[in-house]
Amino acid sequence: MPVQITIIGLGQIGASIGLALKGRGAGVTIVGHDKDPRAAKAAQDAGAVDTWKYNLPDSVRDARIVVLALPFAEVRGTLEVIAPDLQEGTLVLDTALAKGTVAGWTRELLPSGRFYVGLFPAIHPDHLHGIDYGIAAARADLFEKSVTVITAPAGTPENIFTLVMDFTSLLGSLPLVMDTAEADGLLGKVQVLPQLAAAALLDATLDQPGWLDAKKLAARPYAAMTSAFAYHDDAVSLREAALENRENMVRLLNSYITSLIRLRDELEDGDREALGKRLENAWNGRIRWFEERSEAEWLHKGAQKIDTPSFGERLNQMLFGSALSDRTKRK
Repeated sequence: MPVQITIIGLGQIGASIGLALKGRGAGVTIVGHDKDPRAAKAAQDAGAVDTWKYNLPDSVRDARIVVLALPFAEVRGTLEVIAPDLQEGTLVLDTALAKGTVAGWTRELLPSGRFYVGLFPAIHPDHLHGIDYGIAAARADLFEKSVTVITAPAGTPENIFTLVMDFTSLLGSLPLVMDTAEADGLLGKVQVLPQLAAAALLDATLDQPGWLDAKKLAARPYAAMTSAFAYHDDAVSLREAALENRENMVRLLNSYITSLIRLRDELEDGDREALGKRLENAWNGRIRWFEERSEAEWLHKGAQKIDTPSFGERLNQMLFGSALSDRTKRK
């Protein structure tokens, strides 16, 4: 009988993980759970999960891997609920921000003999400008031509680490291993800071003088800039992720504010040369980044092949072996 992977949270990321695993014939049964039964049913209809369960503890009871594809604000509460029902040897993965904080929660909440590794998948460059969200934005190739950050706590058994590397590769993504401090710094820069910048723009413009007419004219630049806030998790999760990573975020916001001040000063001084150079550098830098992201040359250096049909079998052997070893050590 195929081993079970449970995906909790069936939005764009969770449903895409299911679609990627099913598309590669990973030899597992995928059970889904979402607090919105309509999202869970839609994920099943899309082929992202084999079945779904409304009861959260019941959804993880027979799982060998549990994937938490949830907004950051929901991760701790979910861990508290599922922890007593995780069988020995179960591996918990998450895709949320603030990896150091989540790792601390798992040390506190997961029983002995259960394992945790943090993931954060980047998405295919072709989907970076998508405007859909939730299950409508799920794609089997969402993680292809991209990388996934892996943060494995100290002491993670080698077989668990290998399993996570294989799991990531099955998504079509290149594993990128780093410690939690490095991951939180990078994710703060490219995930949290853009959302805070979007929130600041909205705060500076919504319902301000002239907004009655301005809202009728706001077009693609305004929509694109503020979409960072619209399509990622929720306001509570952004608040909590920023606070949990506040040292990095204060440093990054100071850098961002400094750039805005320089821009303002050049405008105020009418310095065409300095302003033109600043804008041209930004324009060219953005083009260069997107070209490099689209070409993804780094993938050719780190790609690895996974024996897909045997993944489910190896998953069961690895985790059962870890649990047996752990029991032996305790005795």
